[in-house]
Amino acid sequence: MSKYNFCAGPAMLPPAVMKKAQQEFLDWQDLGVSVMEISHRSSDFLALTEKCEASLRRLMNISDEFEVLFMHGGGRGQFAAVPLNLHLDNKTAVYCENGVWSKSATTEAQKFTDATSINVRNDSEDEFSIAPVNEWKLPKDASYIHYCPNETVDGLEIFDVPSHPTAPIVADMSSTILSREIDVNKFDLIYAGAQKNIGPSGISIVIVRKTLLSRTGLPKPGIFDYALEAKQGSMFNTPPTFAWYLAAEVFDWLEKSGGVGAMQAQNIAKANLLYDFIDESDFYSNKVAKHCRSRMNVPFWLNDESLNALFVEQSKDAGLLALEGHRIVGGMRASIYNAMPIEGVQALVDFMAKFAQENS
Repeated sequence: MSKYNFCAGPAMLPPAVMKKAQQEFLDWQDLGVSVMEISHRSSDFLALTEKCEASLRRLMNISDEFEVLFMHGGGRGQFAAVPLNLHLDNKTAVYCENGVWSKSATTEAQKFTDATSINVRNDSEDEFSIAPVNEWKLPKDASYIHYCPNETVDGLEIFDVPSHPTAPIVADMSSTILSREIDVNKFDLIYAGAQKNIGPSGISIVIVRKTLLSRTGLPKPGIFDYALEAKQGSMFNTPPTFAWYLAAEVFDWLEKSGGVGAMQAQNIAKANLLYDFIDESDFYSNKVAKHCRSRMNVPFWLNDESLNALFVEQSKDAGLLALEGHRIVGGMRASIYNAMPIEGVQALVDFMAKFAQENS
């Protein structure tokens, strides 16, 4: 029986990458040791990091106007690093809130700097929704504008990019990076925890416009200092080498699979398959407005919630793992990141149809 992991994160990795990592675990590149056992400053590992960055630059079409950093601390670490690096004494940071993670970013930022929050949700009694970005009431002046394009808990995704005449645009792309094509030039700082579409937890990617590195910001730990990390090649401190290695392998797999454009087409097909089934069902429902439905995280509810525990139990027995929804919103949630094949989504739809028939 095939098994499919729908966990929101840490999420499934491409099986081809996992198999290669297994083969190389004890002997990487015929060195007789694991990639975890060599110096991060050795020529072999430095070649890996150069290849990794070059691959990501190709995948996302990142120009030389940006530094690409591989850092510690995951997404929450960047919640702190962003204000510490981008703070301006005479301007307020602006946080656009559309869910749990964007609100968490605001809370963290307010520990270090003045930060104003703006609610961009446009919910009704029966529907979760996000206001169009051109309706967001952004102030005329700000040190930066922060938002989260994809909220994993509520299953909300923002496909347009906000703009501002003077303030840098900062995006937490932890759960949407590499899932669809974006114009990096519309942003000034993109960060992403790895454990969705990049690799295992323990490393984060920061793509920062070089002009922002001149900001003094606030006193900060060296490992969170963008300018210092850029100068040190992301090696001010010993990096999480195994996570970096796996990220490089995932990027290589993405390129061999057709790049981000191919992933986008597959992700649209997967999301449409699941959403169309839910919409046509009178047994399940989805509460997210169609214009902002996430392609990565699909929450759904059983109309008879007394069946929730049975659904989770039987779906696990059927090889469909980690479908229980986030505790805040309840219900179920299928996270269908890049590594999830369309066969996994089809297996889920088939199970959902069978479960509905047997319990109606």
